[in-house]
Amino acid sequence: MKRLAHRIAALCLTIAAAVPFAAHKAHAFDTSASAAWVYDVTTKTVLMSKNADIPLPPASMSKLMTLDLLFEALRDGRVTMDTTFSVSAHAQSMGGSTMFLNTMDRPTVGELIHGIIINSGNDACVVVAEGLAGSERAFAEQMTERAHQLGMKNSMFANASGWPDPGQRMSTHDLGILATRIITEFPEYYKFFGMTNFNYKDRAPANAENRNPLLDIKAADWTADGMKTGHTQEAGYGLVGSAHMGDRRIVFVLAGMDSEAARRQEAEAVANWAFRQFVMKKVVTSGTQIASAPVWLGSKSQVSMVPAEDLDLLVPATSQDTITAVANYTGPLDAPIAKGDKLGDLVITIPGIDKPKTVDLVAGEDIAEGGFMIRVKTALSRLTAKALEAANS
Repeated sequence: MKRLAHRIAALCLTIAAAVPFAAHKAHAFDTSASAAWVYDVTTKTVLMSKNADIPLPPASMSKLMTLDLLFEALRDGRVTMDTTFSVSAHAQSMGGSTMFLNTMDRPTVGELIHGIIINSGNDACVVVAEGLAGSERAFAEQMTERAHQLGMKNSMFANASGWPDPGQRMSTHDLGILATRIITEFPEYYKFFGMTNFNYKDRAPANAENRNPLLDIKAADWTADGMKTGHTQEAGYGLVGSAHMGDRRIVFVLAGMDSEAARRQEAEAVANWAFRQFVMKKVVTSGTQIASAPVWLGSKSQVSMVPAEDLDLLVPATSQDTITAVANYTGPLDAPIAKGDKLGDLVITIPGIDKPKTVDLVAGEDIAEGGFMIRVKTALSRLTAKALEAANS
């Protein structure tokens, strides 16, 4: 049978009717970040990708990988929030941001989570690494292996904290994958990312505040509640952020900015753009006929094709382009056909959104096999067609 791919005017009109504002291409956001990735978690839509698969020094943003492995250990029951870890001389010796641990301390897992998220404690990361894997080197190997299992193809780790090292690299896309995983897989621990202050044993009053600049922003209609900043001389200023507005949640990763002020300004601008340049619309409704396909030797010559489910999509809020849709199926289709059988796919392309969206097209009704007269009529039609072809050759 011949493969058919129909672009049908009526199909485009059906979708345009469901999205009455007609347009749709978001104004491009020209971020000053050297690399960026913006993702709508609710609809699984990539809104921006700039140099997103280039491995870069992640600085403290790589602490999210350390936390992910710790959250997995909590989920698996290997540790609890009250489990205590010892502090090695190596952990105590860590420079940069710390929670000021010493070898006499026995911090709990809960305290270490706070110390990593809020204080960005390099010492806390080493304590977790040694407590879970025996050594930081072994833990870094586990980080790399686990990252690759999770689809983070451009990540490798040499340490648990993000301390500068040529072997410590992550892409903004990978950081976005990781952030989305933490939010969706570990909601019970994600709440810690929105906390603003932690001072372990009153040792770090100057380092007690969460560095995430989004937590201070009081937007009228959206709220930021995570995740992690990073900064080294090599990496510049970076941020993994997340915010929600109503039922929508976004994750965004910015890297390579030249100051804290630029990081704050760009993070707020990206969140505003992501929430205000895109709107959620019901593009297709399940059970509504989108197209029809020819049926071979059936009780009817055509079968209606309907979406298997509703499809709500993010569409750019301004522009004069149309959404396009293509129904792909192999036809003619053999009878019998049962209502609900998958017949093909509806592929929807929205200007300004890189990846097309696909929904199954299924049969809208039962089509039985044709009886004797249908088969005779079909055979006669084929003989007549062949005779005409022979006469015209």
